[in-house]
Amino acid sequence: MMLINGMAQNQLSATDRGLQFGDGCFTTARVINGEVCWLPMHIQRLQQGAERLLLPTIDWARLQHEMTELARQAQQGVLKVILTRGSGGRGYSGVACEQPTRVLSISGYPAHYSSWREEGITLALSPVALARNPLLAGIKHLNRLEQVLIRAHLEQTAADEALVLDTAGQLVECCAANLFWRKGEAVFTPDLSQSGVAGIMRRRIMARLFASRYALHCVSEPLETLRDADEVLICNALMPLVPVNQAHEWTYSSRELYEFLRPHC
Repeated sequence: MMLINGMAQNQLSATDRGLQFGDGCFTTARVINGEVCWLPMHIQRLQQGAERLLLPTIDWARLQHEMTELARQAQQGVLKVILTRGSGGRGYSGVACEQPTRVLSISGYPAHYSSWREEGITLALSPVALARNPLLAGIKHLNRLEQVLIRAHLEQTAADEALVLDTAGQLVECCAANLFWRKGEAVFTPDLSQSGVAGIMRRRIMARLFASRYALHCVSEPLETLRDADEVLICNALMPLVPVNQAHEWTYSSRELYEFLRPHC
């Protein structure tokens, strides 16, 4: 089912700036027993994205109510929420846009995440590098063409997910997940100040690690840093946490950090 500005419909104006320019942001939430997991964090993510993109004023209470009501229609599922600047004017200027667009949809939960969590996955190095853009880094904006290309290349391999670098050759993330690796009791995750998406599960894991015996480091490191890692994990709000058996040409067997974090994900 889909709601557009609170109405059950699936048609959007061709003049909407989300279509015209990718002018907006989104979040994707897991639904369990008809409830949105970590709802306040998803609202906060949308608020941060809207603020960064200078979107018109949004009725956050109404949006939260719509998210809650739509989620009640699914025992297990995925709730996607898109915010755009709306329609108005011509060209890049958005001064004529007074009413943002809200698009909410509910779909089934990906069945393969269960086997991923139990069996682990393989990451293939993507030939597509993320451009550095600190103005948009971290937020989940609607300009996802890099991810579309990463996914297209991934589908030509036997791997489950992609390992993605930026144009400076530094580790960033996966196609649709954030990245962590462990060396002893030191845990590392890429610095996302130049590119990438700062995911909700990443934030939750970081908070848990700060309160643990592990030392967390946000770093800019090349691919080769994974050569001597003891363990590699990926995460997003849907997975929510998955162990990695192989990343590029290196293999891992430890599940120490995974087992520590899993009860909190």
